[in-house]
Amino acid sequence: MKAEVLVNVAPTETRVARVENGVLLELAIERANKRSLVGNIYQGTVVRVMPGMQAAFVDIGLDKAGFIHANDVVNGRSRQQNSTDATNTNTNTNGNTNGNTNTNGNGSKPDIRQLLREGQSISVQIMKEPIGTKGARLTTQLSVSSRYLVYMPDIDHIGISQRLEQEEERERLRTQLELAIESGGMGEEGGGYIIRTVAEGVSEEELRIDVAYLHRLWRLVKDSMKTVSAPNNIYQDLPLSLRTMRDVAMQDVEIIRVDSRGVFKDMCDFAQRFCPELLQNIEYYEGPRPLFYLYSVEDEISKAMERKVFLKSGGHLVFDQTEAMTTIDVNTGGFVGHHNLEETIFKTNLEAAVSLARQLRLRNLGGIIIIDFIDMLDPEHQRQVLRRLEKSLESDRVKMKISGVSDLGLVEMTRKRTSENLQQVLCEPCESCNSRGYLKSAETISYDIMREILGTSKSFESDKVLVIASPLVIDRLLDEDAQHVQSLEKHIERQVEFRVESTYSQEQYDIIPV
Repeated sequence: MKAEVLVNVAPTETRVARVENGVLLELAIERANKRSLVGNIYQGTVVRVMPGMQAAFVDIGLDKAGFIHANDVVNGRSRQQNSTDATNTNTNTNGNTNGNTNTNGNGSKPDIRQLLREGQSISVQIMKEPIGTKGARLTTQLSVSSRYLVYMPDIDHIGISQRLEQEEERERLRTQLELAIESGGMGEEGGGYIIRTVAEGVSEEELRIDVAYLHRLWRLVKDSMKTVSAPNNIYQDLPLSLRTMRDVAMQDVEIIRVDSRGVFKDMCDFAQRFCPELLQNIEYYEGPRPLFYLYSVEDEISKAMERKVFLKSGGHLVFDQTEAMTTIDVNTGGFVGHHNLEETIFKTNLEAAVSLARQLRLRNLGGIIIIDFIDMLDPEHQRQVLRRLEKSLESDRVKMKISGVSDLGLVEMTRKRTSENLQQVLCEPCESCNSRGYLKSAETISYDIMREILGTSKSFESDKVLVIASPLVIDRLLDEDAQHVQSLEKHIERQVEFRVESTYSQEQYDIIPV
């Protein structure tokens, strides 16, 4: 299925949307003051060892100390002992393996006190973003990524993405990579590799270029380790726009549209160097409408903030997110069907299975997920609904596990959580209701206002634009975002004035030509 990737760039944030058949499926947001940390490498200091949890806290210079489990600490012995079958290696998009590579010679796991001590300086990489009150999840099994490969200096095997299912292609890639390593003279430096999904069909020469790039990059990282004092950042992953280029599968994406000329040039330069086959698919968008108005992406983002999702039949889904899990309730709503109750329930559940699979990706929900389908008496109906759910989730690149329908009619599943979900990125806890709900943050509303002014400015006939909003939002526009407002005024050639309305809620505002 062909997809389009839309890259919306503003001074304050970059947003990337994946659209298939005109439907928004995935959204990634990276704000200028809060870039993604997954894949970053730090020189850290162990601040606390906890034998009871077989884990430790590591200060890496962030607001919260990172968390590392004994299984994620690679010691000298385990670096040479890991010979895990590559076909069973699971990796995330940054190449961190999930398997346990840290064992004693007899196969038992070493005690955390044998691996780390308080005050020790160690090099670590972030596996999972800090989420809520939890610090980042760390590993000492470091890796660096390129277009087709992930290089892991502490591992001595070749792994292949499980999404490459054809055994013949897997063997071809393994052979081509071995030849690329040998011909490039990189065999003596050691280390292991993960072949990424996008490597399907690539040649030995393309793999050799990636191998050489990764080894140059790793040498720079090693040199930084010798000079940087803890706690400090050693290596930072690519920005979202370039990560999109690196991780895009050519066979899946028909076109990449970007609305910033500067970022368009950066993406073209990156493609020219690392993925020239994508160069012809990158397009600078300068249409009259804002990029995210295409395919109603802005509307879909707003709907993804809602608790209730309506189905075309008249039924609806209700999403409730807690720290422990997410529950999804399926209801017939206004759908009364045409035949009998069992048939109505069955059709609603089938439609719900497709819709909730899309919402899981769009909202980036992770952890434990409980789906409460409407009770079905027919076991065959249960099997068909479960198959529809599994089929709808096949294109999701995030690792997950789905159980069958329980005696209570519930489907339990897990979806790997590596970063904050969409609600956590765009919203903040509501003080008015003691954190029982959420409001869009003043930062988000400020960006919404500037984006709306920019998108509708051509229809204004007046010389000024008046913004009426809550005190927090106006303060934000006049303080932290004042420079961006000035740039906006220059771009639209109009003055923007602000007026505080204390009765407005944080999400409420008006834009009036005057």
